[in-house]
Amino acid sequence: MLLALVAGCFCWGWTASAITFTATLDRNSIAVGETATLSLTFQDGAPDGTPALPPIDGLDIAYEGPSTQTSFVFNGATTENTSTTTHNFAVTAKKPGTYQIPALSIEINGVRLSSQPLTLTVTGSGAPTAEEMNNGSQVAFVKLVLPKKEMYVGETAVAELQIWLRDDVINFGNLQLPNLTADGFNLGKMSMRPRSRAQAGNRLYTIAPVAITVTAIKSGTLTLGPLTAQMTIVLAFNGQNGDPLQRFFNQGERKDITLNSDTYNVQGLNLPPNAPAGFTGAIGRFQMNVAEGPTTVNAGDPITLHVRIQGSGALDTVKMPDLSGWNGFKIYPASAKTESSDGQGLEGTKTFEEIVTPQNADVRAIPAFSFAYFDPERRQYQTLSQAAVPIVVHAAGALPMPSATTTVKTTDNPAAPADILPVKQDLGPVIATGTPLLLRPGFLAWQSLPVLAFLAALIWRRRTDSLANNPRLRRQRAVVQLVQAGMADLRKFAGENNSEQFFATLFRLLQEQLGERLDCPASAITESVVDDRLATLKAQPATLAALRELFQLCNQARYAPVRDPQELAAVAAKFETAARELQALKV
Repeated sequence: MLLALVAGCFCWGWTASAITFTATLDRNSIAVGETATLSLTFQDGAPDGTPALPPIDGLDIAYEGPSTQTSFVFNGATTENTSTTTHNFAVTAKKPGTYQIPALSIEINGVRLSSQPLTLTVTGSGAPTAEEMNNGSQVAFVKLVLPKKEMYVGETAVAELQIWLRDDVINFGNLQLPNLTADGFNLGKMSMRPRSRAQAGNRLYTIAPVAITVTAIKSGTLTLGPLTAQMTIVLAFNGQNGDPLQRFFNQGERKDITLNSDTYNVQGLNLPPNAPAGFTGAIGRFQMNVAEGPTTVNAGDPITLHVRIQGSGALDTVKMPDLSGWNGFKIYPASAKTESSDGQGLEGTKTFEEIVTPQNADVRAIPAFSFAYFDPERRQYQTLSQAAVPIVVHAAGALPMPSATTTVKTTDNPAAPADILPVKQDLGPVIATGTPLLLRPGFLAWQSLPVLAFLAALIWRRRTDSLANNPRLRRQRAVVQLVQAGMADLRKFAGENNSEQFFATLFRLLQEQLGERLDCPASAITESVVDDRLATLKAQPATLAALRELFQLCNQARYAPVRDPQELAAVAAKFETAARELQALKV
């Protein structure tokens, strides 16, 4: 009956309004690090595709997706139909100021529509002053600490986000850390560090630090922060430490608070010119040990070089010294193994295993080679050299034939030789032997097998050599296999409701897949590359939005883990779709 009523209303009449276009902000004033929502609303019409917004210095604008709503209004014999399409954008402030979002002009069905300009005011981060943090008056506050005031482009350091909780905080939870604003930095691995105690004024504080790896990517003034964090705390009723029963039963005043950090400025410096030979971008302090063996070989036999580089710095940027100029040797691709001694991958050892084969007996030594790096403490390049190592190479000749020893038995009366047999005069009847071998299909097929085997071996060797000389293709295939294996792990962890292992595996797979697509180390991949670099590969907006959501879920899972296996399975399916779309991109 309802369908009949609707159909009747449509028969009575139909009216439609003119197309309208408006732009609105849900808030006209936000603090640094906070996000406002910009909505572009189209009534009775919609543009083709996603509206494009101009870049605005000081604001990060990210597309969140569309929504559509349709309503019907019955006026007697007339039915009014209203369709509304809204495109939402997240506008995040990076620095204080007053920003103008200009009027936007969009053509729909041949009609040019314009929105009104908007004004967004961005205030300071709202972080407490140094005096307020040091006199013990703050229940909780957050600090950004970076041990360096200057960093060279490509240098990696560990920043620390310190959450200070006063002694009257019985408990805390629901910690949410939105994306940390970083201008001129690539953010890497994030991990919790052991808590400690410190005094500010006459009050004791518990410090919960979070370590974040940061890499400088440009020169000039680099900015880290601000950061806005939300959390729930439980305060003792008496305002002091609270009695033991209060702490045991977690009894106290529950409050939702917002913590704001200030910005941290670092001066980015370019590396000095005239880098020495052998410098491949390693920055830090390193030592090199080399072991080789054997030193007496035949031409074509392998010699294995173990190059061990140990020290502090971004180990992912340490590469095997270049051996391509060695004459008389065939050089194979080196394998690498990294052993980190800290949680951020900045202390440890990287060992390369390089196989070289001398091609002839004229080779007399393994040539000298060097590894160069830049020491930011000394502000100069350093070169570690390995001297030439004498070797003995024998020609690869054929083995001598063994001599046969025969025993001749002699007798006093040797037998007389047999008489020569006469030629047979009658050869007997002629018998047909069948079809000649050359005309038999089976014979020709068997004779073609060696040729086919040789061609197959030749093609296989050419493909192997091509793959050996194409490290990016090798990495692409390895990442495809890694993602396939990782999807099985994600489904397993989702079924077990193991949220911690699930998101740790998901974050690693995101880093590996994006690192392979962008041809950069996996450890350098953060959410910022989605907008900074991945967009240049013409990735679909839906893919970019899915990747941002996956990164945000990984960040939030450290403090508010997902506990529903169905939600984890949905996240795994979303990653699988995004990974397939990334692998289909042309790079």
